[in-house]
Amino acid sequence: MLIVQKYGGTSVGDVGRIRIVAGRIKATRDQGNRVVVVVSARAGVTNELIARAKELCPNPSERELDQLLAIGEQETTALTAMALQAIGVEAVSYTGGQAGIFTDMVHTKAKIRTINAKPIERDLNDGKVVIVAGFQGISEAGQTTTLGRGGSDLTGIALAAALRADKCEIYTDVDGVYTADPRVVKSAQKLGEISYDELLELAASGSKVMQSRSVEFAKKFGVIFEVRSSFNQNPGTLVKEEVAYMEQVVVRGVAADKDQAKALISNIADRPGSAAKVFRALADAHVNVDMIVQNVGLKGLANLTFTVPQADSAKAVAALRPVLDELGGEVAVREDIAKLSVVGVGMKTHSGVAATLFQTLADAGINIEMISTSEIKISVAIDRKRADEAVRVVHSAFKLDRA
Repeated sequence: MLIVQKYGGTSVGDVGRIRIVAGRIKATRDQGNRVVVVVSARAGVTNELIARAKELCPNPSERELDQLLAIGEQETTALTAMALQAIGVEAVSYTGGQAGIFTDMVHTKAKIRTINAKPIERDLNDGKVVIVAGFQGISEAGQTTTLGRGGSDLTGIALAAALRADKCEIYTDVDGVYTADPRVVKSAQKLGEISYDELLELAASGSKVMQSRSVEFAKKFGVIFEVRSSFNQNPGTLVKEEVAYMEQVVVRGVAADKDQAKALISNIADRPGSAAKVFRALADAHVNVDMIVQNVGLKGLANLTFTVPQADSAKAVAALRPVLDELGGEVAVREDIAKLSVVGVGMKTHSGVAATLFQTLADAGINIEMISTSEIKISVAIDRKRADEAVRVVHSAFKLDRA
């Protein structure tokens, strides 16, 4: 079998943890498997590098940030390869570029375009374990690029697809996907299986288990993977296509994203094309927009409210200035909100989910500022200070502690 394993930052947090991971990789290989390993930077390293960059330059160039941040994963790949060699396992480390991961030219949020897996396949055929730096690739112009936060998950899934791996394992510091963050909700339950769509919605809603783009990629290419802990041998959560029995559970999980900001554009010209110009400017600046509410126009003016990642709020304001010079209006940003979401494929065939959610928050005295829905998700914007409390009361209201 060909197995792709991805290890997160806490799994390779120090030399001792890297030795344990090497032992785990060796055990997998000793069972007769060919193994490709994707590793993240050690826990905290990426944040430390960003802090150093901003100490020197408040708004560093995104190209130079990519050059800097790629170092974190490269350190871990080399150390993991050395740890394997020390216990008698032939291993070779690759950067993203050396692994043939080609991306577009968008620095800090690059998208994978193609993967040339031939170099990896050659080393696998020679009996080596291949260690690949996650989170990074190379553009066609030869520039180092990074895939955004959590991008090592995407590297692992993409390599599993390109190599047609028999199995893909995502190792992290939790032993699967839970009905809520177990650090916030002590009674959260581990799910044995979850659909791509459910995990995609949870990831986009603040669950830290997987990067949403990696789940989207897995769904597109049919990569079944398992989320497991590198700290124990417990079975994890299998992520796969939706099956009929999953619809029997109305809500599968609750998540809160505290890294959100709400932008309000007030008194914008209420005419065809205004919203298009606003969101085209944000798209051209590579700012992802989530929840959107537009008020009914009055006296030729309207208000437009939407959420963006908190880290992109300043970029959003800068992108909107020339548009608002043309259309009129002002933009104000509030950064003390969170997005709370309930997710479940069973919501498609069951009524009353919204009523239960809204009543539960009302009973707790938590005000709802915005609402958005999809076929399997309801999201609300609330005060960030009350996000954890909201997760707990909603988790209890949907009886997820009895899963």
